[in-house]
Amino acid sequence: MKVLLVSPRTPETFWNFKHALSYIGKRAAFPPLGLLTVAAMAPSEWEKKLIDLNVERLKNSDIEWADIVFVTAMLIQTPSVKRIIKRVKEMGKTVVAGGPAFTTSQEIFDGVDHFVLNEAEVTFPLFIEDLKKGTLKQVYTSEEKPNLYDTPIPLWNLVDIQKYSTMSIQNSRGCPFNCEFCDIISMFGRIPRFKKPEQVVAELESLYVAGWRASVFIVDDNFIGHKIKVKELLREIIKWQELRNYPFKLLTEASINLAEDEELLTLMSRANFNKVFVGIETPDKNSLAECDKVQNMKVDLIEAIKLIQQNGMQVMAGFIVGFDNDTPDIFNTMPKFIQESGIVSAMVGVLQPLPQTRLWDRLEKEKRIYRASNGENKGEVHFEPTMGSEALEKGYKELLQNIYKPSKYYQRLNIFLKSYKPTAKGQLTKQDINALFISFWRIGILSNARFFYWYMIFKTLLLKKKTFPMCVELAIHGEHFRKSALEFLKRTEKKSVQQG
Repeated sequence: MKVLLVSPRTPETFWNFKHALSYIGKRAAFPPLGLLTVAAMAPSEWEKKLIDLNVERLKNSDIEWADIVFVTAMLIQTPSVKRIIKRVKEMGKTVVAGGPAFTTSQEIFDGVDHFVLNEAEVTFPLFIEDLKKGTLKQVYTSEEKPNLYDTPIPLWNLVDIQKYSTMSIQNSRGCPFNCEFCDIISMFGRIPRFKKPEQVVAELESLYVAGWRASVFIVDDNFIGHKIKVKELLREIIKWQELRNYPFKLLTEASINLAEDEELLTLMSRANFNKVFVGIETPDKNSLAECDKVQNMKVDLIEAIKLIQQNGMQVMAGFIVGFDNDTPDIFNTMPKFIQESGIVSAMVGVLQPLPQTRLWDRLEKEKRIYRASNGENKGEVHFEPTMGSEALEKGYKELLQNIYKPSKYYQRLNIFLKSYKPTAKGQLTKQDINALFISFWRIGILSNARFFYWYMIFKTLLLKKKTFPMCVELAIHGEHFRKSALEFLKRTEKKSVQQG
């Protein structure tokens, strides 16, 4: 059996860091972890080939080679995966589809022969069994939430890991919280399920053996969803990092209550975490209450962010505008909060009603949804907000122009440096040095941020040398955010002219 696994192209977002990747000679931020794991679950006698459209082209010869084609996608990848399905079917091949987009929105995809939905540990073996018997069904689905003890190590040899800036592994699924807009709960439940610590360490070791020596993203929905278990894991990671002389800097996603646990902060710092993404969403207490973001209401958000920064971790954060309790004043209070917090990598989007979320159910009942969300939270309004679509779109554009302008961005960077105490270990790589020299030219000469850039470079070298690598990285990310925001603003302006 010859199996082709295809990962669709991800469009321009804040998350894909498209404009930053060229500084380090990489083609994509993250590998297709889901497909690599599914490939490891498949029978060893199958011949397997993986094509990631974010780093290479899908050729007709690839499709012709295959007996069967597996595709996966997130909602934001829907246009790309639809083109893949159409192309594969035109060449007479069987299409098997799974992953978040198909699990939550199966009905929007034509041409799929077999859907393998929900969690692959449960449904993929059923598909394989029926394939062997010649009794395949169109849909394989299950509400079972499996433990992850038998989840295999991804087949890293199916991709060229050096084409990516960051490798990914998964430790757990599920989140104990119940935010109204989040689809994690509907897909993976509220009781986090974990791999054994030795499994996670084995995955880190597999990356080390494969030659990886850079960042590793632990892609959990909420890394600290079960603090006792994650502390057990961290102690094992610390031992492994010490044994291997800290080959990996780690990053993950966590809830803000991380700041309430001093031991957890210390363990993450010792394990060599240098970044954590936190869903801040909004500084408005009424909007937090509206979306059931209760964990954010129990702490002083700015104090919590500063505490995480003081423990050696840059806080990257997601923000949302468009809640029912938002008024036009949010476009003043949110940028003020972002500046005061020193969150340099602030990713702001418009509220999106995703399928199978409580938000979707509520807005659909209220007849307020215009069209299904495409998973892209940058700008498009898919529902009727209480402040009105025009006010939301206008305020959002002004907010983007505000927070990503060089003066504001570098002001945040300086505020961040006052709290940040770097703890991560690891040597500068050739890739880091190349990125520095490229930034001298692209940002220091060509960019309209050059004055702020050089001021930051010299100030950091003179006063806070240990923060210098992070500062250069954030300067490069600033170019990505500005260009990404500018592309969005130009696109929406062009769309407005065409509609007008």
